[in-house]
Amino acid sequence: MRREDASGGEPVEVVIADDEPELRAMVADYLGAAGMKVREASEAVSLDRVLREKPARVLLIDINMPGEDGLSIARRLRARGERAGIILLTARGEEESRLAGLGGGADDYIVKPFALAELRARIEAVARRLPAPSGAGVARFGAALIDRAARRLVGADGRVTELSAQDLALLEAFLRHPGQTLSRDRLSELAHGRPLEPGERSVDIRITRLRRHVDPPGAPRVIATVWGEGYRYDPPKPCPKS
Repeated sequence: MRREDASGGEPVEVVIADDEPELRAMVADYLGAAGMKVREASEAVSLDRVLREKPARVLLIDINMPGEDGLSIARRLRARGERAGIILLTARGEEESRLAGLGGGADDYIVKPFALAELRARIEAVARRLPAPSGAGVARFGAALIDRAARRLVGADGRVTELSAQDLALLEAFLRHPGQTLSRDRLSELAHGRPLEPGERSVDIRITRLRRHVDPPGAPRVIATVWGEGYRYDPPKPCPKS
């Protein structure tokens, strides 16, 4: 059965970058049988070459590759405007690296050893959250503007910030529920397609980073913290006409 993404009818294009050939082959065979198109890379240089040949929808990047590590690769790709979803492949006990990856532009992570069915589900969830290539217009969020097509946030000061798929999904979740208090678990379900793991702070980290771009200096926060409950999006009230 062919797996199609949100762009409308095309198989999900996946690139796996990992220095373990057996793992790459296993993942490629499984995802290929599930209807996805999979290409492989063993390190940063070959990943760059693969992406130059053809863009991908979702990238699977191992954190602990030789040479340039996965965290650095994810940050570099986002800095140059890469819009593909990024899922980091991590080892147990690498919580700081996982959090750094989410803060550096990754959309999700999965811990080795993982079940192939779970990996496929996460790929499909990330692909669904990505905007279609044709885009879906512009939305206002606080004093900022969200360019959905370009996956960018234009702040009140004009500064442009690249958004990961999960950043955009989190903002969209708030836009769909203005004035409502949403728990961290609920936000994770709405934005990431999965519940939070015990002790996970990915929602808090993303909100802290996004606040720097959506709140003008000295203005009230449009993403309010509701202590003990979660977060609430408070759209600015329009100024009364004189």
